[in-house]
Amino acid sequence: MEGVCALFDWGRPARYDDPFVGFSAVHPLFEHDADDRTYSIAKSRRKFFAPDSFPVEKSSRTFRIFCLGGSTVQGRPFSKETSFTTWLKLALHETDANHTWEVVNCGGVSYASYRLVPILEECLEYEPDLFVICTGHNEFLEDRTYSHLRDPSHWATSAAKWLNRSRLYTLIRAGIQHGTRDDDSTDPARPVLAADADPMLDYQNGADAYRRDDAWRDDIIAHYEYNVRRMIALARERDVPVILVLPPSNLGDCPPFKSEPRGDLTEAQRTEFAELLRRAGECYRRDVGESIRLLRTALAIDNRHAHAWYELGQCLRTAGEYDAAREAFVKARDEDVCPLRMLTSLEEAMRRVAEDEVVPFLDAHELLEGQTEDGILDHWLIVDHIHPSFTGHQMIATELVEKLQELELAAPVADWRARCEPVFARHLASLDSLYFHNGQETLRAVMGWADGRAEGPAAQARFPGRFSRTGQRSK
Repeated sequence: MEGVCALFDWGRPARYDDPFVGFSAVHPLFEHDADDRTYSIAKSRRKFFAPDSFPVEKSSRTFRIFCLGGSTVQGRPFSKETSFTTWLKLALHETDANHTWEVVNCGGVSYASYRLVPILEECLEYEPDLFVICTGHNEFLEDRTYSHLRDPSHWATSAAKWLNRSRLYTLIRAGIQHGTRDDDSTDPARPVLAADADPMLDYQNGADAYRRDDAWRDDIIAHYEYNVRRMIALARERDVPVILVLPPSNLGDCPPFKSEPRGDLTEAQRTEFAELLRRAGECYRRDVGESIRLLRTALAIDNRHAHAWYELGQCLRTAGEYDAAREAFVKARDEDVCPLRMLTSLEEAMRRVAEDEVVPFLDAHELLEGQTEDGILDHWLIVDHIHPSFTGHQMIATELVEKLQELELAAPVADWRARCEPVFARHLASLDSLYFHNGQETLRAVMGWADGRAEGPAAQARFPGRFSRTGQRSK
């Protein structure tokens, strides 16, 4: 039956709705300008997207690239003028004059992978030649549940991943959903999200909405992998190539945003753990080796305490044990109860998809980390917890040029990197002081937001379910 569906092109999974979540509305990202000659980011979307545009009429020499992702793609805490998308365009113009290069920035603040799928579907109508997809940091920002989808057991999760790639299953699921809908746009079984991103951290005490919930985390990872695969499938239907970019994150200078003790600890264990952390902090400056011993003893009691892992990483780094320090920093990131940085499991999912789908892959974290002295990515190339510096964005852009040359989408030029340096310098010098002032103001706001200091409505009133699901599978 699967073969018959393939023969008649029935039930192609990429054509059907996301089984994980729905949206209350999907608004176009681009609209015609008054002269009807240009597509521009719609004014109604500019709370989340930076202004960008491209011509309605595409010339035969034009090579059009759409870059999809979150605030990293947009260039936060600054904007697209210093994002890797702009450096990519400048570098391509300098290295290959045979094309008119259009690089369109579709980076949405707080936009996770599931919100990029409708954007990619829209951009397919604008004659794209390439998609660059850089996503992974924003998967945990919004409240959503997955209990409608499958049994929580491991085998059912694996089966769901396979079934969501099956044409026959897709047709059956679409038929069932159609039979249970009041109309063709709303599936009552799925959670319905707002038309635009609605992060929990936008609300007062938003960090309190985050509790350790391993089942919810596993479901989010499965949804992320599904979304990345789906975007590749949609692009492949139109013969549009895709490059996946794994976004970088700050390991060495970013403490976890929220730590929680393991739920199975006794009161005596909690007391002993707290005392070990206190003693480790006291002797850090005079005897870092003793601090390391105390922290390892503490982590033997509670191996899921994110902040303890971070403190261990700092001590090991001071002691010159850089490989062990990096491992501790990664553990701190992965055990963060409020994960605002891409987890190792999400990184593994992107790598798995790239390998399975034979898609070009750029590990931007590895790229930037390779430039550090001790192999630990920190504030030198990342300005906060996830956003690259100007230099970091330039490095990502030049590596993407290499990818395009490898794919024979851009002509190679022997000295192109050297030729780009003065071009980059002139562009940076052309930006006025207000641009940098606004970026610094945004940086302060982003850091306050990440620390849970938003002043919006109360998170408990907006997301009451998040305060009643402590340690349990989302329902």
